[in-house]
Amino acid sequence: MRDFGAGFGYLVKGQKWVVRHGRQFGFGLLPGLVTLVLYAGALVGLGYGADDLVAWATPFADDWSSPWLGLLRDGLTALVFVFGLFLAVITFTAVTLLVGQPFYESLSEDVDRDQGGEVPESGLPLWRELWISARDSLRIVLRVAFYGVLLFACGFIPVVGQTVVPALGFCVSGFFLAEELTAVALQRRGVELKERLPLLRSRRGMALGFGVPLTLAFLVPFVAVLLMPGAVAGATLMVRDLRGEPSGGGTGKNDQEGGNLSSPGGDQGVHHIPH
Repeated sequence: MRDFGAGFGYLVKGQKWVVRHGRQFGFGLLPGLVTLVLYAGALVGLGYGADDLVAWATPFADDWSSPWLGLLRDGLTALVFVFGLFLAVITFTAVTLLVGQPFYESLSEDVDRDQGGEVPESGLPLWRELWISARDSLRIVLRVAFYGVLLFACGFIPVVGQTVVPALGFCVSGFFLAEELTAVALQRRGVELKERLPLLRSRRGMALGFGVPLTLAFLVPFVAVLLMPGAVAGATLMVRDLRGEPSGGGTGKNDQEGGNLSSPGGDQGVHHIPH
């Protein structure tokens, strides 16, 4: 439980960090807003076109009498939309991080810089970083989808399916959400996906404490957009803990953004702004 509380603490610290650094918060909102608009448009389009898609896919039922034709196609239309919504939920974070790669990497660097010490940089060109992020995100989405199908099937088990399975679902989603968010800082440190997963499993309670509350909050689309910058900041702080790097010794260089200092006597500094 101590690790779970520590993970939640990093989530809160990350939100506080971006509140103190207004400019990074503003830049961090842009990718989430862009992704939200794209997903909203796609879901609206799916809502209008799902019935036509189902009718096209079930020509064998054209001659069925009422009410069987309506029951089949209405049920399939609902399933198509629910599946689309499920895909939107499990891919929203991955797509937002991909769209906002330069913004979130800059934000993560600023968090490291604020903590003092070395600021790791991948040294890779942007196209290479985007390729690695897209590849790793697809692998994570496939894992989440696999567990989602498995838990959906388990949901038909009496009692267990209505109690244990939903809780496990939030834990699985929370763990992989923590992985996606910590990937921003870990990728800058040259840590591959095959190393990131064992690292998070070694502190599973911390990963769940960070990811599960965020998963619950992300069920509300606009909340997901608002919390994303702070989630990246908090994940960077958590990465420093996971890797045993010093934290809390920031010089306060970046804390003039938004008009507040994180420590007395901090000097003004130049922010790293993505180009």
